[in-house]
Amino acid sequence: MNNFEYKQAANTHNAIDLINQAPEAAFVAGGTNIIDLWKYNLTHPSSLIDINHLNENAEITTLEDGKVRLGAAVKNADTAYHPVIAEKYPLLSKAILAGASAQIRNMASNGGNLLQRTRCYYFYDPDVPCNKREPGSGCPAKDGYNRIHAILGTSEECIAVFPSDMCIALAALEAVVSVSGPNGDRSIAFADFHRLPGDRPDLDNTLERGEIITSIDLPEEGFSDHYSYLKLRDRHSYAFALVSVATAFKLNGSIIESARIALGGVAHQPWRSIEAEAFLKNKEANAENFAAAADLILRGAKGFGSNDFKIALAKKAIIRNGLMALNPESQLPGARPSA
Repeated sequence: MNNFEYKQAANTHNAIDLINQAPEAAFVAGGTNIIDLWKYNLTHPSSLIDINHLNENAEITTLEDGKVRLGAAVKNADTAYHPVIAEKYPLLSKAILAGASAQIRNMASNGGNLLQRTRCYYFYDPDVPCNKREPGSGCPAKDGYNRIHAILGTSEECIAVFPSDMCIALAALEAVVSVSGPNGDRSIAFADFHRLPGDRPDLDNTLERGEIITSIDLPEEGFSDHYSYLKLRDRHSYAFALVSVATAFKLNGSIIESARIALGGVAHQPWRSIEAEAFLKNKEANAENFAAAADLILRGAKGFGSNDFKIALAKKAIIRNGLMALNPESQLPGARPSA
């Protein structure tokens, strides 16, 4: 590790001032990702700005319009177990609890979860080229061991995936990210927050230099009656998703009034298909229609050898999770979704 300064921000404005005083400064909250990056010699902050004590960003509040605001400094575990989240947004609670380990969820902050970097093997190995670390150096994952890599939204420059579970549910719920920076405050629709790699895979999101996430707003509709989060991984605990699916329906009997489906483990950002969700509207909630929606979601999917299996796996996961969402009780251990 390199030598660094440590500074504790007094409030959001002070945090913004401090981060802009040094080009290599970085925010630290739970530290569950930046410390990994540091240990692997992938980042070299000259100064750490501690934002754990920003009280204005440390609460979960219900707003007058029925929306719920998640403070960026609130820990993932506190969010998942908060009674309002567990009752009104169980999809989000379930997704958070599927992520990492209890110890990490107790440390990781909501804002930090959005800012995770990829877990690509090559990204974490400084002895090999990687366009995310050094643009223009190459992407060995395309012709290498790419079992965990993307099948959607890839580019010639990068096939890495975004690792979050929480963000897949936030994408399905159509959350809004609030940020503050040198140029003031702004709101970013969740669909616009994370980037596909394109020709700049080193840019993971649309934050500008010196901006800080202050909160995440959840819409009034939480889809608490028909929802499911399914995470398929190599082991049941402490593993990133090969494919994950967040599904939420609003039903009128067996007819779908609205649908939300977001995928994780398949792209550089949480993946949604508005076309597929529109296709399901006013249709019967059954496996046949879920399969047709899956084909729309996965249109253009491409494997790179070791990850070819993800295409078929994702389709099966979308169908299965759609059936599970019809009856959330089917998500209990030992239960089976109805066909």
